[in-house]
Amino acid sequence: MADLATRTTCHGKLVRDLIPDIITARGGRPATVTLTGSAYLAALVAKLHEETDELASASPAERLGELADLHEVVAALTVELGYTAEQVREAAAVKRAERGGFDRRVWLGWVDHD
Repeated sequence: MADLATRTTCHGKLVRDLIPDIITARGGRPATVTLTGSAYLAALVAKLHEETDELASASPAERLGELADLHEVVAALTVELGYTAEQVREAAAVKRAERGGFDRRVWLGWVDHD
């Protein structure tokens, strides 16, 4: 009987805490490191972009799950940047009061200047 070759899949991205355990339970051998400082912040920002792209291409049935993923990344960014969820809510309320929200669905095409 021939030896089966080991197959390696490279990911190179931040994953949720339990993903390595799930991979191990399925017979895989994940290689992980714990990120800190600027490497962790950069990985969170990359994850934010990844999750945004996934939401943009999600089917209607997948959207809630993708929004939940985005929420989790924003919550982690909030903590990593030294803020509380309440501070973010307050800052959002100030911006909404000063500049509005997105309720009116305004698309700005251009501005003419004289």
